[in-house]
Amino acid sequence: MNAITTQHAGNSPLTVPPAAPAEAAAYFAARLAFHTDVADVHAALARDEDPGFVLLDSRSQESWRQGHIPGAVHLPTARIPEEAAGLLDPAVPVVVHCWGPGCDGATRAALALARLGYRVKEMLGGIEYWIREGYPVNTADGTERRPADPLTAPVPAPADADAPVSCGC
Repeated sequence: MNAITTQHAGNSPLTVPPAAPAEAAAYFAARLAFHTDVADVHAALARDEDPGFVLLDSRSQESWRQGHIPGAVHLPTARIPEEAAGLLDPAVPVVVHCWGPGCDGATRAALALARLGYRVKEMLGGIEYWIREGYPVNTADGTERRPADPLTAPVPAPADADAPVSCGC
């Protein structure tokens, strides 16, 4: 046995060897075809042009009222089969989100939209990471923006507090 297997049997990242480069490239390309992240969505929405997609919030009416991403379209998952055609253009891709990484709501919404013929991606992290990264949300009291969580996004220097923040990846 080699040193990795002997010393870290069962808990090494290499217990299961990495895939061949071509297989890994296919997997990661496919993953990016299905997912996007909050930083990329924010950057696209912040430009003064059509982002090329519709951002869809699939949470409940109560959750939407609690706070939502400016510019998002609201359509709870359960209502997608009946209402998607009246709200969404089938020619425009949809980026869907729900609460956060602990919720499969966006995945269920994406599945429902795909079954109806929409091109769809899921926004990883949901509104939780949107808020944790310091992006604005609309609430009953107006637009609010919390400071970025330093465990999830770079925190700007005090002099640059209003500057856009990017993880740089």
